[in-house]
Amino acid sequence: MPLFRAAIAAALGVCLAVALDASPQIIRDPRRLESGVDLVMVTATVLDAEGHLVTDLPRDAFAIWEDGLEQTISVFTNERMPVGLGVLLDASDSMFGQRMIEARAAVERFLFTLLDPADEFFLNVFNHRPRALTAWTSTPAIVSDALAALRPSGGTAIYDAVVNAMPQIERRNRQRAALLIISDGADTASDATLRDVRAALLRSDAFVYAIAIDSPDGFPINTRVNPTALGEITGQSGGRTEVVHDVAGLNLATSRIADELNKQYVLGYSSPKSTDGKFHSIRVAMRDPAYRVRARNGYVGSPVRKTR
Repeated sequence: MPLFRAAIAAALGVCLAVALDASPQIIRDPRRLESGVDLVMVTATVLDAEGHLVTDLPRDAFAIWEDGLEQTISVFTNERMPVGLGVLLDASDSMFGQRMIEARAAVERFLFTLLDPADEFFLNVFNHRPRALTAWTSTPAIVSDALAALRPSGGTAIYDAVVNAMPQIERRNRQRAALLIISDGADTASDATLRDVRAALLRSDAFVYAIAIDSPDGFPINTRVNPTALGEITGQSGGRTEVVHDVAGLNLATSRIADELNKQYVLGYSSPKSTDGKFHSIRVAMRDPAYRVRARNGYVGSPVRKTR
């Protein structure tokens, strides 16, 4: 969902209130947090002109517009908030052998070394169909055992994997959400289309990253990776796609993505439209033109279900 409602929004308010005692940069406006029902939460990444991540900016460095109207930022933190991360790993034929060995090592390093112990994660794989290998966990051994048992085969259903992961993302226990796709092939087997993926992401607040392995080696199996299609998925969410050519590039890409997840901002505003079931555009901007920001570009309001 694009919104933290009810208990989740309340939990975020408690977390921010506790952090407020330790840092003046964590701001909560109690006038805008009566119930949490109408909060729209946005995660943002800020870069300078050289592409370096910018940290420790205050709330008034940002502006948010919904449907062209500027909103009041009622929740803000520049402190690291725990993240719930789903890894979607290509396990098709073309990942057989050394490529899978390298991908396993990169995933383990990413999750267990580069992220924070407070984070949680799940691991899904996809070939001609997606399947879950783990539930949400913070236990390295669970993911390591699942990775060790992988045997690549079949085609590549990236779009199905993303759509299939959305319900898991909704069930997370952490404030922020992200997906990481690692694939060396173009989609050849999905029932879902790119349009279906984009529609699903509008109902989620997850940042989506992709690492496209475009090896100089031949591709006798499956179809060469399509960074453009992956870029259409990741760009909408505020994430990005990295193209790598070898294991060194894979390790650098995961390091850069982890660094970004470790240095993001969380902003929130109250919107009366957040439960109307319609699409609403979001634009996050920086007051200082020397900075640029990446964030999701819209959401579909999630109607509140009435209880009998």
